Amino acid sequence: MCDKHPIALPAEATQTSRRRRIWELSHTCHCPLIGVCIPLGALRKLVGKVAGGKVLADDYEVHVGAVSECGTRNRLSEAVQKELERRFAPVIARFRTARTTEQLAELWQGAVASGDVAGAFWAGLSHPRCAPELEERMCRDLHMIQHQAGACTRADLQRFNTIVDENASLARELAKLQQRNAAMQLERTAEQDRHAAALMQLRAQLVGRDSIVDSLRTELEQLRNAIPGLETRERLAHRLAQTDERERALRGQIADLRKQLLEAQAQLEAATPSAPAQEPAAVPAVVEHIIRLPIRLAERSVLCVGGRSGNVATYRAMIEKAGAQFAHHDGGLEDNAGKLEASLAAADLVICQTGCISHSAYWRVKDFCKRTGKRCVFIDNPSISSLQRGLQELHEA
Repeated sequence: MCDKHPIALPAEATQTSRRRRIWELSHTCHCPLIGVCIPLGALRKLVGKVAGGKVLADDYEVHVGAVSECGTRNRLSEAVQKELERRFAPVIARFRTARTTEQLAELWQGAVASGDVAGAFWAGLSHPRCAPELEERMCRDLHMIQHQAGACTRADLQRFNTIVDENASLARELAKLQQRNAAMQLERTAEQDRHAAALMQLRAQLVGRDSIVDSLRTELEQLRNAIPGLETRERLAHRLAQTDERERALRGQIADLRKQLLEAQAQLEAATPSAPAQEPAAVPAVVEHIIRLPIRLAERSVLCVGGRSGNVATYRAMIEKAGAQFAHHDGGLEDNAGKLEASLAAADLVICQTGCISHSAYWRVKDFCKRTGKRCVFIDNPSISSLQRGLQELHEA
């Protein structure tokens, strides 16, 4: 701590304001001054520059030699003096404000408290108001600071070594993680390559299937074009299938009606077993046109082509009463001529009334029955009696 009592100064010190040079300081100040205020690298450069060559001595020898040379004025001490003045010029300017030893001691204590002592040590030692007692006190303070700095350095070194060990451990862990990440990346890349190859294979298969489908479509179109009337035949086959279905349904209805008729006849005979024979009642005029079909026409399909439209109902009643299936085509007058061939194919027997059909229908009926060998009777008069004679002709044939 700074002494509260004023420090007595020599008479020469009180009368001069010139700052002291390094060779004018006490020899005990040179060692801490050189060691603290000038870094070792800068000191080696100064020594090498003054010596005119490369310095081969070790750090301790350079330090001891510089301390020894600063005891007198020479080229090395002057170079050290200039280096200190240049390096700590701002601190020197701040210390010039001190007019007394007490003020200088306060500036030094402030530097010690802040931890910035290198520049303050040189500025205080070279100050004209630096008394021997203050000089000794500054050397003692700096000596203790060096001890503390050494202790801090050792603690810092220990912490540094600990950090280095931790850093090495983390580096090893990082290397393991990087290796694991690289392996996972390689595995992921291989999996992506496999997926890409599988995708390409599926795309190739899809393209191949599309090509096959297009080829089959082209071949089907060529086959359709090579078979004339294919669409008409398909429509006829569909119509034939529908006709067969209708025929089966109608035959089922006929069988049911026959069964009901037999049951009704049996009930009638049981109810009037001894009734005297009565004369037959008068038959309506329309009955003379209804005939009983031969047994060989039962459950067969009879197609009537042509005829008057008013007699179609009578034609149907005549034929269906005997158990045959009735079909009619007007011969191209109103019905579609394209349906005639399907109707001919679905019929077992054909009756063509030539007086009421077109020439085209007549020749188509005649050509179809000739090609297929199907029984056909041509009737000139479209009357009911003519139809009856045609059916009789089919029976006798």
